[in-house]
Amino acid sequence: MFGFLKKKFSSVIESLTKKKEEEEKLEEKIENVEKKIEEEPKSAIEEIKEIVEEKPEIKEAVEKELKKVEEKRTEKIVASPKEEKISLFKKIFKKISEKKLSEEDIAPILSELENGLIEGDVAYEVAEKIKNDLTKSLLESEVKRGEVKKFIVNKLSESLLGILNVPTIDMREGAGNKKPYVILFIGFNGAGKTTTLAKIGKWLLNQNYSCVFAAADTFRAASLEQLEEHAKRINVDVIKHTYGADPAAVIYDAIEHAKSKSINFVLADTAGRAHTNKDLLDEMKKIIRVNKPDLKILVVDSMTGNDAVLQARVFNEIGIDAVIFTKVDVNEKGGAILSVTHELKKPILFLSNGQEYENLISFNAKEFVDNLIGV
Repeated sequence: MFGFLKKKFSSVIESLTKKKEEEEKLEEKIENVEKKIEEEPKSAIEEIKEIVEEKPEIKEAVEKELKKVEEKRTEKIVASPKEEKISLFKKIFKKISEKKLSEEDIAPILSELENGLIEGDVAYEVAEKIKNDLTKSLLESEVKRGEVKKFIVNKLSESLLGILNVPTIDMREGAGNKKPYVILFIGFNGAGKTTTLAKIGKWLLNQNYSCVFAAADTFRAASLEQLEEHAKRINVDVIKHTYGADPAAVIYDAIEHAKSKSINFVLADTAGRAHTNKDLLDEMKKIIRVNKPDLKILVVDSMTGNDAVLQARVFNEIGIDAVIFTKVDVNEKGGAILSVTHELKKPILFLSNGQEYENLISFNAKEFVDNLIGV
């Protein structure tokens, strides 16, 4: 699960760690040589040469300083050879010390990360945000020696959690304040709404809540039979009309049934809607206007890729409260989870990872991020 993104994050963490550790080693060498400048100038010269060889980008600056010294010697300005050497060393080390880790140093690594994220179904603006967050952290923060990798992992984690940490919703708390608590399941064709609804029903039953299903998908062939089969397996009632009936009326009847039986939850299935189908979207608006559901859950196929953002944007016109992602067990990328959350600023309730009723994971942002970056 999410193996592609895990590899990308692992690669950038190792590459950035190596860059920062190389910088640390250079700083340590500089400090050691500075201590030798006055007492052991010959030894210091040799170590300067080694440093220059490791950092060819400062070679030109060092040669310029040497040339200046030669010119001063010709003009007989320098007081003594020792003073000359000390002056030269200090100027050279100033140039070396100024060469900290720069944006140019890390840009290729972070550009590779950005491209990898986009390839992993992360929307461009989200990938750019993660890249910019890391760039700022690496260039502006002081890092203790020996803690480079930990620092990079923490900053990457902060960036991802900044996307995923949104106000949470616990439907069980809602049920304590209102009976019945009405949940509407919305989504694109084939996202897995009906199966997800049944999983939520089983999850609620396991916690001693009662529920009834509303078969408001009166459009898709065999939808009523599919929901009835799920209901039979977990032993709950289904309120249904005939195919072609008004879905708003179906849900209304389910709510009235729940009131009469003191049932905790009404779980309402709906027809899959392509985001280009205006009539079905208008129908959904009517459902919401008539029944005023307490929670509107967008069910998203995690394999959808970047189109998931477009779906989220369109469906959010009718007001989305939370999200459930399906098929995560066969998803090697997983970027849509970051992208949709960034777009909607709404919580992820569950990840669906299989066909069995028990294949439902309560979403935890920190656990998800730790898994992605290998903590």
